[in-house]
Amino acid sequence: MIHEPVIAALIILALIAVGEVISILTKARVSMFLVAIVGYLILIWTGIIPKDLIGDSKFVEIGAVLGTAPIIIHMGTLIPLKVIRSQWKAVAISLIGILFGTGLILLLITMMFGYQTAVAGAGPLTGGVIAFLVTAEGLKEVGLASLVVIPALILSFQSLFGMPLSAILLRRYALKFQKAVDAGTYTASALEAGIDNGMHAEKVSEHYSKWIPKKYQTNLILLFQLFIGGAIAVALDQFTGVPYSIWALALGIIGRVIGFYPDRVMERANAFTIGMAGLVFLIIATMNDTTFEMFIGYLPEMFMIIAVGIIGIIIGGFIGSKLFKWDPLKGLPVALTATVGFPGDYLVCEEVSRSVGRNKEEEEMILNEILTPMLIGGFTTVTAGSVVIASILIKTL
Repeated sequence: MIHEPVIAALIILALIAVGEVISILTKARVSMFLVAIVGYLILIWTGIIPKDLIGDSKFVEIGAVLGTAPIIIHMGTLIPLKVIRSQWKAVAISLIGILFGTGLILLLITMMFGYQTAVAGAGPLTGGVIAFLVTAEGLKEVGLASLVVIPALILSFQSLFGMPLSAILLRRYALKFQKAVDAGTYTASALEAGIDNGMHAEKVSEHYSKWIPKKYQTNLILLFQLFIGGAIAVALDQFTGVPYSIWALALGIIGRVIGFYPDRVMERANAFTIGMAGLVFLIIATMNDTTFEMFIGYLPEMFMIIAVGIIGIIIGGFIGSKLFKWDPLKGLPVALTATVGFPGDYLVCEEVSRSVGRNKEEEEMILNEILTPMLIGGFTTVTAGSVVIASILIKTL
C-alpha cells in the first residue's frame, strides 16, 4: 500500500510540509531544504521508508518536466528590465560579489579538495535551487554522482550563515539611515523602483494581450507557451552546446520584453506550486544513494566552501560598494543575497525595519530604503547569475 503513488507522495510531502513549517517559525533561518533532505536521509538510513518510495510518488517526473526549463523561463519573467535598470548599482554589486565568491572558491577549494569539488560547490553557493539542479545534472552526466552531496548540503546550510550576517549588516545600515533622517540629510529614492515595477507590469499585461486575445488567455494556453520556450531552450542546448538553463533564462527575459509572456507566467498558469513541489522531490531524490558516511565525510568540504564563498562575496561586495559609492553596510547584504534568496531577503528586510523603526511610518521608510535593492540583488544572484555560473562551470568538468 505504501508504494501507491498518492500515499508515497503524501509521505514525502509531509516531510516537505514539516520543513516549510520550521522555515516559517524560524523566519527562513532554517531552510525547508535542510529539514526535508536531512529528514529524508534519516528515514531511508533507518529503513523507516524504502529508497524507491520517492520514485513511486511520480513527483520526480513532474519535477523533471516542470521544474527544469519551464521554471527557469518563469524566473526570467519575474522582474522587468526597467526595474533592473533603475537599480543597476544593486545588480552590479551583487554580480561582483558572486564573481569574487566563485573565484575564491575555485582558487582555494581547488587547492584543498580538488577542482571537481570546487565546481560542485560554487554554483549552489552563489545561488539556489536551479543552480543546484544544473550542477547535480552535470555531475551525474560526467560520472561524479557522489559529489551531488556537496551542492545539496550547501543548498541546505548556506542560509544559516547568510541570513544572520545580512541581518547584522542591514541593522547597522538602518540605524545609520535613521540618524540621517533625524538630521534631515536623507533624500528619498528607493520608492521609485517599486512604482515603476507596478506601472511596467500593467504595460506588459497590455502588450501581452496583443499577442493573445484576452478570451484565450487561459491557464492551459499559458502552460503551452511555457513549454514552447522550454522546448526551444532544450533544442538550442542540443544544437549549440550552450546549456538549456541559459537559453531558458534568456527566452524568459526576452519573452516578457516583447510581450509573449506576462510577468510571473508560471504563477498565472497556476503551475508554479506543483512545479516547485516536483523540483523539491527531484532534489531530494538525488540523495537516494547517499550513505551516512558520505554525508559526514563531505561536511568539511561543505563548511569550507561556504566560508570561502562568503568571504569572497564580502570582498566583492565591499569593492563594488566602494566602486559605485554605496555604503558597504547596504552593499554587502545585497551581495550576500546569493546565500539567502527569496523569501529570506524579504524577511530580513522586514525584521530589520520592524526592530529599528520607532513607529509605523519609520518602519515603512526603512523598508522602502532596503527592500528593493535586496530583492534585485536576490534576483541577480539566485535567479540569473548563479544559473549562468553553474552552467558554465559544469561544462569545464
